[in-house]
Amino acid sequence: MLQRIQKLGGFLAGMVIPNIGAFIAWGLITALFIPTGWLAKTGLDWDWGVITDNTVGPMIYYLLPLLIAYTGGKMIHGHRGGVLGAVAVMGVIGGASFELASGATGNPPQFLGAMLVGPLAGWVMMKVDAWLEDKTPGGFEMLYNNFSQGISGVVMAMLGYVIIGPIVSAVARAFGNMVEGITDSGLLPLADLPIEVGKILFLNNAINHGVLTPLGTTDAAETGRSIYYMLESNPGPGLGLLLAFWVAGKGLAKLSAPGAIIIHFLGGIHEVYFPYVLMNPVMIGAMWAGGITADIVFVIFDAGLVGPPSPGSIFAYLSLLPSSGGPVVGVLLGVLAGAGASFFVGTILLRLFPVRDMGDEEDDGSSLADAMPNIPGLPT
Repeated sequence: MLQRIQKLGGFLAGMVIPNIGAFIAWGLITALFIPTGWLAKTGLDWDWGVITDNTVGPMIYYLLPLLIAYTGGKMIHGHRGGVLGAVAVMGVIGGASFELASGATGNPPQFLGAMLVGPLAGWVMMKVDAWLEDKTPGGFEMLYNNFSQGISGVVMAMLGYVIIGPIVSAVARAFGNMVEGITDSGLLPLADLPIEVGKILFLNNAINHGVLTPLGTTDAAETGRSIYYMLESNPGPGLGLLLAFWVAGKGLAKLSAPGAIIIHFLGGIHEVYFPYVLMNPVMIGAMWAGGITADIVFVIFDAGLVGPPSPGSIFAYLSLLPSSGGPVVGVLLGVLAGAGASFFVGTILLRLFPVRDMGDEEDDGSSLADAMPNIPGLPT
């Protein structure tokens, strides 16, 4: 069971890892050009909101899910499967939205939806092509191929809009309501359990902006600072995880970890570490250890930030520290404690459950049939 989970995680990560360059490009654009980004703080008189709406938003809502879905479909059935996956995910993007119990609404980026519909579309295209192979008259191959793909695209896009999009929205809503319930019960450090699971499923924006930022805004209006701003955005646990991969990992995970550390900790783009957990799901334990440890430190020191850090980098944290006193010490100690705990636990887990080298054809988990061998018809 552990092997199959790891292989399935490797397959999911295999849809993201080839597109890490696009994630880094989006991360750098985000860090530079959003209204709270690095260039805005230089005093340049540009309309940062318009730049964000025209670049950052379309990239995370459309470009990145399209790339993931295309890659997933291509892994199953080559270019034709990839194209159908890209078409299908547009339906998912259009059909996904959610409303939490508190009334907050949102439409999170559909990375999870892309991971679901991309391979499914590739499998559908493979089956359609196999069915038509002996039924296509000579000389009509291009006509049959184009129209079969187009008709399949309509069906898959509508399936994504009507079924998959709402399912992904229900998952986002469930995680958001769970976080709200835990925090309302006074068990705030335990909120990290659903938060970290939601993050590696790329629901981080839904949880942060849909749940935690509204709670933090209300809290900060009363006390001048809020711990809610730090529950999801804390860069410490992710730093410790990537350091663990750098020290105890192997292959592509080890080689890419230093660059990911820069983008994550300095740039605040947490999405770059999610594939590292997906390729070895047991590493969620390291994220829980780091997040819960950091949250306990935050609670002990009554720490909080004066506003939501955007993006969640150490520089954003430093710029939003309270004026002085214990809360400042608590924020910094919480970040360090989270990094230390996730690094310690992550290193142990990687020694006990070594990450599979994604360059190894036999162990990279790139075959969905290996991950779920009971599904008939998938390529080996």
